[in-house]
Amino acid sequence: MLRLLILLPFCLYANPASAALIDFFKDSTGATRWQYVANFSSGVLIILLSLVTLNLFLSRRQAQRANRELERIRDDLERRVQERTATLNEYNQLLKDTNQLLEGEIAEHRETTARLQASDAYINGILESMPLVLIGLDRQNVVTHWNRLAAVVSGVNSDSARGKNLWQAYPAIPLDPKKLAEVVERGKPATIKHSQRGQYYYEITVYPVRASAELGVVILLEDVTQRRLSENRLIQRDKMSSMGELASAMAHDIELPLKRIRDTIESVSESLQHYRSQQESAGAAPDLQRSTELLVEAKQYGDRAFEIINNLLDFSREYGDNKRYVYMPDLLEHTLEVAGNLIAEPSGLRFRDIAIEKRYADDLPNVPCYVSEMQHVFLSLFRHSLAAMGKVKREGYEPRLRLELAFHYDALWIKVQHNGVGLTGEEQDRLFEPYYVENAGADAAEAGRRLSFSHFILTEHHKGQIAITSDIDIGTTFHIQLQLN
Repeated sequence: MLRLLILLPFCLYANPASAALIDFFKDSTGATRWQYVANFSSGVLIILLSLVTLNLFLSRRQAQRANRELERIRDDLERRVQERTATLNEYNQLLKDTNQLLEGEIAEHRETTARLQASDAYINGILESMPLVLIGLDRQNVVTHWNRLAAVVSGVNSDSARGKNLWQAYPAIPLDPKKLAEVVERGKPATIKHSQRGQYYYEITVYPVRASAELGVVILLEDVTQRRLSENRLIQRDKMSSMGELASAMAHDIELPLKRIRDTIESVSESLQHYRSQQESAGAAPDLQRSTELLVEAKQYGDRAFEIINNLLDFSREYGDNKRYVYMPDLLEHTLEVAGNLIAEPSGLRFRDIAIEKRYADDLPNVPCYVSEMQHVFLSLFRHSLAAMGKVKREGYEPRLRLELAFHYDALWIKVQHNGVGLTGEEQDRLFEPYYVENAGADAAEAGRRLSFSHFILTEHHKGQIAITSDIDIGTTFHIQLQLN
């Protein structure tokens, strides 16, 4: 602007269009009035300078306002940047914390996944290693699991069986669809036995399994042929041993009276021979009193032998019959009467000679039982007691048997106690075990001192209990419990 003002006079002279203006500053002689030109130029210059100054002032004011506005905008931007930076820092911290949590959860998830995979592998290993056929079905009887033994037995591998109906995959399975549907409907396990007697035995266990909301079925098929054959052999062996025990005991009972009959007959024969000798030599009248007594004694022992045989026949006829309600004191009294006629020891002690104490509670209820079997139990206990009392050799000893009947807690309690020689710990352990005669020199009377058959009758046929308490010097007590229901 300043340059423009300086160059303005020269521009006036140089510009032809400004000649009229220059002529204004000339005098009458045509000479230029430079003073007027200078004054005019100075005035114009001052005006222009004033305008320039004003313009500069206004521009400065505007620049200051603009600067203040820019500073305000800058401060606002800096504030916003700080706020955004703080927010970003906070978000970054939250993101870091979240990442750490996610890393921990991912690590835990990996660990849980590894455990689940190991557990799944372990369970599958167990299922595949089970020594029985395991088949899993859904509610539509479609195979969901088929273990290794199922593939071996059926000849169908797991991949081919899965996704198929059970009877399509394994038509020969010994399982009725109706029975399977019944198990699913009831929601309770069931065991089905399938066998061809003497050839094979199967046990099929079917039980429902709820996987989430879906109800499935698991089938366990076990080949129990060897176990069943072994059990049958053991059962037959126990039966034979029990029958051998019974036969040995009855033979032992019969042996004594028959031996007495034989000895008596021999004595009678000797007496008669002596009688003949006397008659032939002296011609005197013989004394037949002794011969008569011997013959009477032989008849008595013969009657005892017949009683034993009749009792054995009664037992064989009533064995396996239905239970009957009996009044136990009456059954005991009848058994005591039979025992008095049957049981005796080689030492000469007879059951009828021992003192018997009876303690029967009043108002005892009738008890359901197999009469002949319970009579056999009591006879076995009496025989065992008499054998123990026959072993006592001390002076002044009086054999005594005590019988007690009581009713407690819906059960009949029977106690048989004797004061003979008690049992040792080893004898108590073997008392209820079967007795096997393994050689010809074995003691046949040992069978009579075993009570395995009586234990079987009480525990299996009558669902009762029998226990013993014994002392060598005091005697033995048998405790029997029979439930009324």
